Amino acid sequence: MTSKERSRLKGLAMNIDPLFQMGKESLTPEFTKAVDEALEKRELVKINILKNCDDDRNAIAETLAERTRSEVVQVIGRKIVLFRYQKDPKKRKIELSGGTD
Repeated sequence: MTSKERSRLKGLAMNIDPLFQMGKESLTPEFTKAVDEALEKRELVKINILKNCDDDRNAIAETLAERTRSEVVQVIGRKIVLFRYQKDPKKRKIELSGGTD
């Protein structure tokens, strides 16, 4: 992902509310599956990490991205933003390449 694409995704993420909240249980298989399903439908997902979660936010983001085959757009404060293209190109909501400069 280029810095221009990442910047565009950050801008889109500013306007969405977190879909998930991660607490002290951290990364459970159920949580990972729910995020995976949300990525399939929405492509861009924001996750809020609660204060009772003691795990490193960057490590959580990387692990979750790896398990869901997505990319970390940003980790800022207690928020993680993940992106993954829709498998079916006809259903994609977000296009990153091919824009004008």
